[in-house]
Amino acid sequence: MKQQINNQRPLELVIHIIGWGILFGFPFFFTNKLGSNNINWQEYLRHTMVPLSLLVVFYINYLYLIPNFFFKNLTKRYIIINIFLVIIMSIGLHFWQEINFPSGIDVPPPPVSKVVEELHPGNFPRSNWIFFARDMFSLMLTVVLSLSIKMSSRWTESETALREAEKSKAEAEKSKAEAEKSMTEAELKNLKDQLNPHFLLNTLNNIYALIAFSPEKAQQAVQDLSKLLRYVLYDNNQTYVSLRKEVEFMQNYIELMKIRLSDNIKIDVKMHTLNGTDTKVAPLLFISLIENAFKHGVSYSVPSFINISLEEQLDGSIVCHIENSFFPKSEHDKSGSGIGLESLQKRLELLYPEHYKWEKGIKDNVYISHLVISNSDNITTK
Repeated sequence: MKQQINNQRPLELVIHIIGWGILFGFPFFFTNKLGSNNINWQEYLRHTMVPLSLLVVFYINYLYLIPNFFFKNLTKRYIIINIFLVIIMSIGLHFWQEINFPSGIDVPPPPVSKVVEELHPGNFPRSNWIFFARDMFSLMLTVVLSLSIKMSSRWTESETALREAEKSKAEAEKSKAEAEKSMTEAELKNLKDQLNPHFLLNTLNNIYALIAFSPEKAQQAVQDLSKLLRYVLYDNNQTYVSLRKEVEFMQNYIELMKIRLSDNIKIDVKMHTLNGTDTKVAPLLFISLIENAFKHGVSYSVPSFINISLEEQLDGSIVCHIENSFFPKSEHDKSGSGIGLESLQKRLELLYPEHYKWEKGIKDNVYISHLVISNSDNITTK
């Protein structure tokens, strides 16, 4: 911004030089028109006193009075100083004219120009007050002109500064957004890296328990586990995956868990996706809820149940509702407990801010988890 303003300074200086050059050189434009190529330099030097006074008043305002008084809201003081300045300069010009052009004396008109004759009343008698009023009016116009130019220059600098500030703000917001995006991606990767070993550990623990009473089922479980691991390790590397694949993965996981369950444990699973849609969802998002249900909702000594429901709505939302009997683990059996749910909470905040609602709690010894992901952009018609 400062560089751009500094680049405007030479142009401003050139404009000032040209403007004052035209004013001081104005009589030269009429020399040839008057039929004479000779210039009376004495008369020209007398003529320069008027534009010289205008120049003094202009730059006293432009360089000092306007920045130090008008722009600092000292308007009354600024006006009073200019009144005194205009009066003093007018009186000075009046005495200078009386000395060089005494009233009542007719002096032959100089050959410089008719304009010079009009600017120097000493060449022919006129009322002094007319010239005094004329000088005051010219000086006041000069004050107004300097104020207008200075305010226009300041407005231009303000506009330039505002545009540069907006540009800098936009660049800062862009950099901040990119940094936040990178941080979010890194955090999501970290959460996924935590979740995959956690899922594998829980599944291996279930297979280990299965080996004790059914080696054949354990072998089948290992094969099923290899399919699950393929999805966990290779198919879910993207931020969002197909809801259909995610549902298929969850169904395979549930079937794997059901292998080691006894008949007094009732499992009810209802998963429904819409036809003709390709809904996307974050991978391994609901599996933490299902893992938690199997971990705390199963008892081999008393009847227990797990009800799992997942439905894709027409408006693009996904509703997952899980109810299970609640058997809290003892202190020595809490290895890895809570890791999945903590990761789920963080992932929801990062991936679906203000687009999800998760309610969970215990009622009548039943653990209830109700997760709704509402995102109108979630469904893409094929």
